Amino acid sequence: MKKEPSGQDKQQPYPELTAILAKQRELLASELSVSLSANISVLRQLFLDGSDLIFHEFHSKDGLGMAIVYIEGMADIKEIDSQLLAPLQNHSISDLERGWSAVLPHIAISAYQTVNSMQEAVDYISAGNAVMLIDGQASGVSFSIPHWVMRAIDEPLAETVVRGPREGFVETLRVNTSMLRRRLQTPAFKLKPITLGRYTKTACAIAYIEGIVDPGLVDELEQRLKKIDVDGIIDSNLIEEMIEDEPLSPFPQLHATERPDVVCAGLLEGRVALLVNGTPFSLIAPATLFSLMKSPEDYYQRAIVATGIRWLRFFLGLMAVFMPSIYVAVLSFHQEMIPTSLLFTISKSREQIPFPALVEALLMEVTFEALREAGIRLPKQVGSAVSIVGALVIGQAAISAGIVSSPMIMVVAITGVASFLIPNYSLALAMRLIRFPIMLCAGVLGLYGIVLAALLIVIHMLTIRSFGVPFLSPIAPMQTDQLKDTLLIRSPRWAMSTRPHFTGSLWNKFRMRKTNSR
Repeated sequence: MKKEPSGQDKQQPYPELTAILAKQRELLASELSVSLSANISVLRQLFLDGSDLIFHEFHSKDGLGMAIVYIEGMADIKEIDSQLLAPLQNHSISDLERGWSAVLPHIAISAYQTVNSMQEAVDYISAGNAVMLIDGQASGVSFSIPHWVMRAIDEPLAETVVRGPREGFVETLRVNTSMLRRRLQTPAFKLKPITLGRYTKTACAIAYIEGIVDPGLVDELEQRLKKIDVDGIIDSNLIEEMIEDEPLSPFPQLHATERPDVVCAGLLEGRVALLVNGTPFSLIAPATLFSLMKSPEDYYQRAIVATGIRWLRFFLGLMAVFMPSIYVAVLSFHQEMIPTSLLFTISKSREQIPFPALVEALLMEVTFEALREAGIRLPKQVGSAVSIVGALVIGQAAISAGIVSSPMIMVVAITGVASFLIPNYSLALAMRLIRFPIMLCAGVLGLYGIVLAALLIVIHMLTIRSFGVPFLSPIAPMQTDQLKDTLLIRSPRWAMSTRPHFTGSLWNKFRMRKTNSR
């Protein structure tokens, strides 16, 4: 009889790979040796087949063996030549009793860290630093001289404003933190570092303002991040999916933004932000439906203008979700609600249509979404032209072929335009998704189906929490003192004198200073 594999065999089906990983862990756990050749040998084993890793071995003027290890393309070679190689090769450093105290005075680089283990050496080298080793010393020094090409700071394409700052985050963490530091010039602005990913070692930073933020919120975010154990972090969305309260909900529970001014505004309200190296999108927590529906433009225009725009955004947001469903429901079950002249016009346009209103709506909505996604994925030079021309051509051809009616084309077009007014892209995607099940309910039950679907959506949003904060706060639960800056109202600056409190405790509410007078 065939022997069943043991549990250990099932978990480790590749013994060769297991042996390689065990050898790597053994080498990384070792301390640096006093022998320079032994240290270099271990590093060569760890970085085997790493063609971009440079081992520059040299001697001082009196023959002391040294080596500089760095990754080509990540460390500044000019700085290595001028600040490390040139001074050390031209001086006599023979007194080993003093160790690094005899070497460092000859080096004009202030940013350095002592390296004692092989794990530290590997981490510093992988981060773009140059690690220097000396024969006879069981320690090394890592010099921070990074040099890599990064994208220039420019305006965020997805969050444009007419009036306001024009700079957005880039893919480099320290550049992003410096943009926040320029705006928050106070020692109360804190950046707590954390590294995620076993292989990527992605540097992240938790940003908050001490004295404004609830300490429990910072601790909760830090605890959730520490539980993440994955091979790599490529984008902040990978973190978002692992730390949000309701991962199966279509609605986003963290606010992703490219704008430093939006992050600063959130920090001043008592929120906490997470910045991730390698992506321009930072995450703000907690997030509510009303914070996701706000645009940075609301705070750079006059209060009455911003309030009017919010009303328009709210109205068109509802149209983007319910307009196709209402059209299907009224046309299929409630024709008596349509004025007689308009009913005759619609009936005449639908005389040759072979599909019911529900199939017609689903067909056009799917086609419109496909054109929108195609316009995003195509090259920038042709993407917008293909999406616009494709919509016009396909719409006109569908009408001429008698597949869809003219009113349906108009409904789909208005719905698509209305969805563009939703400022947060993740929220807009969620609204585009829930539009289809609402249409199915409308095609089966009419307006009753729409009401039932709307109630289910509202109940679902009532159950969502973002780091413990209700998704519909401050409407549900009602907090009257925070209604001055909600979905429909943007009060003047001098009228907003309190910060929002996210824990539900009145003692945790911090008063803001009135910087303006009426």
